[in-house]
Parts: sequence; C-alpha cells; structure tokens
Amino acid sequence: MTPLDLSSLKPASGARGKRRRVGRGPGSGRGKTAGRGHKGQKSRSGGNIKPWMEGGQMPIQRRIPKRGFTNQFREEYQEVNISSLNKCQPGEVTPDTLKELGVIKSTRQPVKILGMGKLEAALHVKAAAFSKSAAEKIKEAGGKTEVV
Repeated sequence: MTPLDLSSLKPASGARGKRRRVGRGPGSGRGKTAGRGHKGQKSRSGGNIKPWMEGGQMPIQRRIPKRGFTNQFREEYQEVNISSLNKCQPGEVTPDTLKELGVIKSTRQPVKILGMGKLEAALHVKAAAFSKSAAEKIKEAGGKTEVV
C-alpha cells in the first residue's frame, strides 16, 4: 500500500469530467456555430450582456426617483427613557452602568436620556445628551445631569 501524501492524492472518480471542446467540425455535434445559434449579440465573441441591461426599456437605476440625501456625519444616539433609570442604584449613572443593567447594547454609541416616565431616586446621570424634559425631571428628583 502506498503512503498517503500530497503527490498521491486524486479526485474521486467521476468528479472531474472532460472539457467540452466546441467548434471542432460537424462530427462533434457542436461544430459550425459551436452551440451559440445564428447571429445576435450572444453569438459574438465578447458579446456578454451586462446584468443591468434591459433592452430598450428604461433601466431601473434611471426609473427610480432620486430625492434627498443621507447625511453621513449624523450622530445616532442610543435612547434611554427616564423610566429605565429606576433600575439603577442611587448614585452615579454612566453608560457603563447602563450596559451592565442591559438598558443599552453598547458603550461605543453615545447615549441620550429622554423624558418619558418618572424618576424615583436622586441620580447623578452622565450621558452624551439630555432632552429638556429629562433634564428637568432629573433635577426635580434631586439629581444632577452631566454631559460627557
């Protein structure tokens, strides 16, 4: 038995068929037009049709409306309502503590505190932004806001 090494490897039988050679005379069954039919763009060499080609129809990229724009410099905040802050222990609340409690997903994205709900404890909240109502409710509860 021969040892198994890279030089003795072969594909499984039937895995690799013979290449079809077209345009090799009438006896081959694929001579003359070589299976491409008669005339037309697809019969010519290099006559490939691009995926976006639609014949004479107006192409989709020209049919769809192009209005407005997307601001690539927009800042997307993770929004946290005041009611979610009730889960926190009294004291300092940072994005890290919110992440530990599962209120936000990531500390990479800035956090904005919104004013929905009621705050029950006095908290020192640190976040990237606060809505007016959220800042008022935190101060009413005896807490502080700090923009980080």
